[in-house]
Amino acid sequence: MKAFWQRMTELYRKYREQINYLIVGGLTTAVSLATYWLCTRTFLNPEEPVQLQAANVISWICAVTFAYFTNRRYVFFSRETNRIREAGRFFLSRVTTLLMEMGIMALGVSVLGLDDRIVKIVAQVIIIIANYVLSKLLVFRKKKE
Repeated sequence: MKAFWQRMTELYRKYREQINYLIVGGLTTAVSLATYWLCTRTFLNPEEPVQLQAANVISWICAVTFAYFTNRRYVFFSRETNRIREAGRFFLSRVTTLLMEMGIMALGVSVLGLDDRIVKIVAQVIIIIANYVLSKLLVFRKKKE
């Protein structure tokens, strides 16, 4: 059993960033889905295209705010002192994936008539991958020493 835990520790150290990103990404997805479902089950109608996108944008704002702070601290261990610039890059990179998500939602729900909850979950998988790549390459780049 000791060998098992040593191996798990080695794997975690080797893939810490990816593992932490998946955990934070899962929590961010939970924030996004919970916010979206709260909006669409209380005051916005997902059958109306504008209200569908409003719920999506509200869930995006909540999720991206949560994601910035958790990614900064627990995934990329950022030491950037200019947090305004870093947060700006983070939010701008997320606008790209927001537009992707809006397109997926519009196509899946408004054009193909699929269940909005299912399309939202599928979109989240695509968005998590895209967000990692953008964060790694554009936002939390490690400075060369």
